[in-house]
Amino acid sequence: MTAPGPSPTLLVLDAEPRPRLGRLAGRARIEYADESRLAERLPHADVLLVWDFTSHAVRRAWPGGGPRPGWVHTASAGVDHLMCPELADSDTVVTNARGVFDQPIAEYVAALVLAMAKDLPRTLELQRERSWRHRESQRVAGTRACVVGSGPIGRAIGRTLSALGVTTAVVGRTPRADVHGPDDLDRLLARADWVIAAAPLTEDTRGMFDARRFALMQPSARFVNVGRGQLVAEDALAEALAGRRIAGAALDVFADEPLPAGSPLWGAPGLIVSPHMSGDTVGWRDELGAQFVELYECWAAGRPLPNVVDKKRGYVPGH
Repeated sequence: MTAPGPSPTLLVLDAEPRPRLGRLAGRARIEYADESRLAERLPHADVLLVWDFTSHAVRRAWPGGGPRPGWVHTASAGVDHLMCPELADSDTVVTNARGVFDQPIAEYVAALVLAMAKDLPRTLELQRERSWRHRESQRVAGTRACVVGSGPIGRAIGRTLSALGVTTAVVGRTPRADVHGPDDLDRLLARADWVIAAAPLTEDTRGMFDARRFALMQPSARFVNVGRGQLVAEDALAEALAGRRIAGAALDVFADEPLPAGSPLWGAPGLIVSPHMSGDTVGWRDELGAQFVELYECWAAGRPLPNVVDKKRGYVPGH
């Protein structure tokens, strides 16, 4: 892939705060567009930076007429918010923010595991009630985890939980060294104390955690989703929690975001709700901006881009 001209047009799907792109001054014509102007500006752009990665505007605007950027980068790990058949079938290269969120999300998962094992939510409730109530908590070391998703995030979760003494099995699309294939998933779910969803959203993974899969889990198991909200049949999870068929859960991602105030998930027993923040540590936007600038420099020099997404699969293939 070769960069066009001496001063290509970089179109940014806007969100505040804007990315720091000062290093590209004089090397690119930088335009900003919100959702309402994206379709109008797409034919004039060589590169599209999807900075507003919560928006589905690219999926709506891409099928229109005129030329399209040769490279699209999204400041997120997932690409389902921008992928449409016309983009998937095009020659446009798509890259993502692979590598930025791995360890922060792994740390967040470890924090959730420890919080549930040590019953910290209940401790905080009792503190607010000024109630002194001694309880026993669960030991984490020696428990078993099944991490579904073998990309960098899933592997980082596996390493971090292993450091806590948790025996961890990672499940991916294709079995390989240290990674189980889909045929092993049900067996591993039935043995796991912790089930961690960290898979990309594809046609194979959509709704994979349904009533049948929750029924396979032990009554003492806890479920954590830091992948995509649509991996989970949320009604089935709420029913499993209400029926005490699993012991608890933590969701950082949801089918509808923000989670509607009327959603039954807010009141589901044993559920920790967080607002899609597991990978967002102090300075994360600066890291995303710096990563894009590094990729832009590769692109401008005609070097191969890292983090290239397989548009049919919906993620960056493993090595």
